[in-house]
Amino acid sequence: MDQQPPGDRAAAGSGVPTPTCYRHPDRETGISCTRCERPVCPECMVSASVGFQCPDCVRQGSGTGHHPAASRPRTLAGGSVAADPRLVTKILLGINLAVFLLVTVRPGLVEDLSLLGRAWDSSPPPGSIVGVAEGQWYRLVTSMFLHQELMHIAFNMLGLWWLGGQLEAALGRSRYLALYLLSGFAGSALTYLIAAQNQPSLGASGAVYGLFGATAVLMRRMNYDMRPVLVLLALNLVFTFTWGGIAWEAHVGGLIAGVAIAVGMVHAPRERRTAVQTGTCALVLLASLGIVVARTIALT
Repeated sequence: MDQQPPGDRAAAGSGVPTPTCYRHPDRETGISCTRCERPVCPECMVSASVGFQCPDCVRQGSGTGHHPAASRPRTLAGGSVAADPRLVTKILLGINLAVFLLVTVRPGLVEDLSLLGRAWDSSPPPGSIVGVAEGQWYRLVTSMFLHQELMHIAFNMLGLWWLGGQLEAALGRSRYLALYLLSGFAGSALTYLIAAQNQPSLGASGAVYGLFGATAVLMRRMNYDMRPVLVLLALNLVFTFTWGGIAWEAHVGGLIAGVAIAVGMVHAPRERRTAVQTGTCALVLLASLGIVVARTIALT
């Protein structure tokens, strides 16, 4: 004969109904939130330092339960999982395309925004000297979003879309944006250091090559087959050093920075993840700034 558990017999005998979860009224429970004292079922209860808390109290960060961020899903690098994993990539694409359209309307912007070490200005007024060494440091950044030829921007944006979406999903938005910008800046810095001071340079290739390097590191970290990305990277490097009119310095600088940043992001120990990732990005930025300062001193 089936027998009613003692607890249930007592409740039935006393006429007091068994509490039900405030989020799932069809589920009986004997556990209450230690903060608001509302009954919660096993699916809803969140462990606290003492007892359990309900999802609402955890979300508000009240009491002694976990911080709301503790229960959020995280990416491999510790970033927050976003509803749209390509949002930053789409914004970067939009900026590059908007600048390209602006340049088609005002071609003179190419001379004003491209990377140039130190040279005579060919546009009026004649006789003035322009370039990064003359205090126009913004050229190191504006040149990263500047394209003049259709094929140039097509290849770079294809690489950004193909590589960027996967990296943004794996790293999180802020880490991915730091990777893109620092890789592009490192490519500009190496170009500024090595290229002729009167040689203009432009394009997002440095940032895209940083994404190539980061993709290789990420695939290695996740034990994926690296052959496809390595073959594609090798082909791009062949084009870099065999085709004329390509600023190979930006490609190499971006690639090195991308690999270094990705290693720091995906291999950082969990307990010191933020410190290691921030430190890695800071070191890449300081190294790039050091190159820029050294070259500026040499040119002036």
